[in-house]
Amino acid sequence: METLKKHRCFEGELGFYKHDSKVNNAPMTFAVYMPPQAKKKRVPVLYYLSGLTCTEENFMAKAGAQQYAAKHGIALVSMDTSPRDLGFPGEDDSYDFGSGAGFYVNATEQPWAKHYQMYDYVVDELPAFIQQHFRVDSDRMGIFGHSMGGHGALIIALKNPGKYRSVSAFSPIVAPMHNDWGKKAFSGYLGSNEETWKQYDTCELIKQTNSNIPLFVDQGMSDEFLTDYLQPERLQAVCQEQNHPLTMRKHDGYDHSYYFISTFMEDHIDYHADLLLA
Repeated sequence: METLKKHRCFEGELGFYKHDSKVNNAPMTFAVYMPPQAKKKRVPVLYYLSGLTCTEENFMAKAGAQQYAAKHGIALVSMDTSPRDLGFPGEDDSYDFGSGAGFYVNATEQPWAKHYQMYDYVVDELPAFIQQHFRVDSDRMGIFGHSMGGHGALIIALKNPGKYRSVSAFSPIVAPMHNDWGKKAFSGYLGSNEETWKQYDTCELIKQTNSNIPLFVDQGMSDEFLTDYLQPERLQAVCQEQNHPLTMRKHDGYDHSYYFISTFMEDHIDYHADLLLA
């Protein structure tokens, strides 16, 4: 593990790191905020998955989460949204596919399959690495995210019952099979068989899995992607139909930005703290 930089923050420490990912066959960068309580004991850990184009730094710089994590004694982990600089044709051509757009799936199509295994990275490799190098309690783990990362957090929690004690999302892409972002990513990474896409679609997973983990979602109603890409009404409908616990809050006047996320970040950290510290 290479330490890129460290900052003192709310009496804890924020560090940025790089390591060689075995599942992605590429270097990956991530960030960890360790609260002051970690100096004396292992602490719960909350993983944050970012949206399209983001790196591990967007959340740590913009969300204002560290002060609330320090208050509750929770570690925060964020990671880059894809491997980078692989030299693939088209890798950097668009914001919604390739670099910065891993969509938290395990790619099966070439050339992506060799390096784009973001699902396994987030679920297995990175948590094991964090547990090895930082004073965190892997039995008390939560996950949340924004937009593409909200999609990632929801599908990962649903597909791994018992692994995560809590999950929440800001403005998640809940039905990627039914919008242009998801169709482009899934066809490119997974191929043309839409049956294989269902394993990475929140609304489809709620119909299929035996997980009953409560979902907590915040959505801004002035979000520029609301109608075409986020489609929260689909999640509401399937949760009602399947009797899956969902708290969805809709906020008038808020958009898709970190101004929205930072406004309600305290609520999300409090929500996770109640479940991680119980």
